[in-house]
Amino acid sequence: MTMQQLHPETWVDSYADYLFNYAVARVNDSEIAKDLVQETFFAGLNSAKNYKGDASERTWLIAILKRKVIDYYRKINSKKGKAEVRMNYSAGSEAEGDWMEEQVADPSSNFENDAIENEELGLAIQNCISKLPKKQSLVFTMKTIRGMSTEDICNELGINPSNLWVMIHRARTSLMGCLNQNWF
Repeated sequence: MTMQQLHPETWVDSYADYLFNYAVARVNDSEIAKDLVQETFFAGLNSAKNYKGDASERTWLIAILKRKVIDYYRKINSKKGKAEVRMNYSAGSEAEGDWMEEQVADPSSNFENDAIENEELGLAIQNCISKLPKKQSLVFTMKTIRGMSTEDICNELGINPSNLWVMIHRARTSLMGCLNQNWF
C-alpha cells in the first residue's frame, strides 16, 4: 500500500464541496456546515503531524469532520449549554486539549468508519445520481466525484461557469431530497 501525503494547499479546491455536502446532510444548516468544514481544515492543519498516510486525504478529513459533527451535537445537547467538551486524552500527560484537534481519527477504527454504513450510503448516492437528469448527473460526477476543475468541465461540455454552478446546485438539491427520502 502506498503511503499518502498531505497537500493542504489543495484542500479547499479538492474537498470543500464534498465535506460541505457531508456536513450539511448531518446538521441540516448550511452556515453551521460551512463552519464545521472550516474547523475541519483548521484541525487538519493543526494535526498534520499525526497523519500516518494510511488513508487518503479525503478519508482523513472526513474522519475529522465526523468528530466535528459529533462535537457540535454534544455541545448543543449539553445540559450545560455552551460548555466546551474537554478531556485528558493521554493518561501519561497533564495536557488538556480539544480532543478533535489534537487526536485525529484512526481510519482503520470501526467506530469512525463503519464499512457497512459507508457502503450503503455509497449505493444510495449512486442510486440518487442515476435519477438525475443526464447533464446534471454528468456535471455533478465530473466536479464532485472525479474532482475535475471548473475550467476543464466547462471546456469539455461547452458551458459557462455560471451554468455549471447552477447545474451543480440543482443536482445537490435533488440529491439531498433523494437521500433524505431513501437514506436518512
